[in-house]
Amino acid sequence: MKKQAPDAIDLLDADHLAVHGLVHSYRELVRVHASALQRRSLAEEICLELTIHAKVEEELFYPAVREALQDDELLDEAEDQHGSLRELVGQVLATAPEDPLYDARVSVLADYVERHVRQEREQVFNRVLAARMDLHSLGRAIAARKEELRAVSEALREDALAAALA
Repeated sequence: MKKQAPDAIDLLDADHLAVHGLVHSYRELVRVHASALQRRSLAEEICLELTIHAKVEEELFYPAVREALQDDELLDEAEDQHGSLRELVGQVLATAPEDPLYDARVSVLADYVERHVRQEREQVFNRVLAARMDLHSLGRAIAARKEELRAVSEALREDALAAALA
């Protein structure tokens, strides 16, 4: 029997778990007093993963969910949280890793993401599953878009940084 490709929720939740792992690794770097370069590299990876994840949710997942659930309030709140997430990402990218607030900014970003993920899993994902959406087609579209975004990761970083400095 052929195994099906991951659906949209599987892909998005895999992103959540990957970022959680990266955050855990970052906290370990802080604990062992790793170099600023090591911490910066991992923090930038976290920011890139969050930026790509947010873009595919905003471009593909949320519009499909909005149409299926007919619940603007739920999706408006999730999209508003992404605006705050972009601000936090920008703050991390605009701060030098030697800055005394750098690790705190990464920590605030991580805590914010953790709350957003919990809310998304409990309020959005459960309702999406109940709505019987075509999550496999949506998953294929999300996977393709993520590949496109990875190809322009430096441009994404520059956009996030420009937004922080604006």
